[in-house]
Amino acid sequence: MFSLKPPRRRTARTAAIGALAAAACATVLTGSAGAIVNGSDATESYPFMAVVPMSVPESGLVDANCGASLIDRQWVLTAAHCVRVEGVKLNGTVRIGSDHRKTGGTVRKIDRTFVHPGYVNGDDKAANKNDIALIRLDRPVAERPIKIAKRPGPPGTPTRLLGFGTTVEGEWAFPDRLQELDARRGAMSECAPGYADRTRLCTISTVPRAMACHGDSGGPQIRRGRHGRWELIGVTSGPGAPNVPCTRGPGLYTNAPAYAGWIAETLRTNSAPPTAPTG
Repeated sequence: MFSLKPPRRRTARTAAIGALAAAACATVLTGSAGAIVNGSDATESYPFMAVVPMSVPESGLVDANCGASLIDRQWVLTAAHCVRVEGVKLNGTVRIGSDHRKTGGTVRKIDRTFVHPGYVNGDDKAANKNDIALIRLDRPVAERPIKIAKRPGPPGTPTRLLGFGTTVEGEWAFPDRLQELDARRGAMSECAPGYADRTRLCTISTVPRAMACHGDSGGPQIRRGRHGRWELIGVTSGPGAPNVPCTRGPGLYTNAPAYAGWIAETLRTNSAPPTAPTG
């Protein structure tokens, strides 16, 4: 997982900033290839892209974030480790539909969070399990949600990663502009044994030394649907192998289509009733 533990500089003195990779939802997958480390500024509008501001006070990290995807006018989908990790504090809002981290789009308050009941936080030697969560906004937004794909597509399927995570591996250097990185679905065997499975997608960057990284967690992995529209297939979860830098290993994404049933049921039973007209 992209934990909130401070990135380590390759010097005699290890720099520590705080466990933000995992809970700061930190990895929009900018590290295994772009910032997304070695990514590029967004080339088009992504109205479904959301950013969840947060901090890790005990580590002195006051300006961090996770990514998320608008899947309903009042709901965003993110990683469980972005909303349930000790020491991480959400600032209580979500920004939707902007290609800038701190301006534009629509800002809504977080009304309630729902973490998958089977979520298990991983560590340096194991991947997160059921790393998926929903955030209900205090009221709907006008931006258009992204559709969850019926299936992620076979290995080799072209995909795209989005995020506001660090653009410099080993540092907390969050970009102002939304970053994107072209990637592909990898085979299970392209991630470490025990990492990718039916619910976790192995993801390979098509750009050398690039991938999502700290601050990208919870963000979307998308692919083109039948009519050319973007569809959501993955939620940034962490690295696809133990103890590898973001830019030198595969990425691991929660398989959003595999959780379509849980998502639909959570929305159905927890959607706020419409406000009755007054007057």
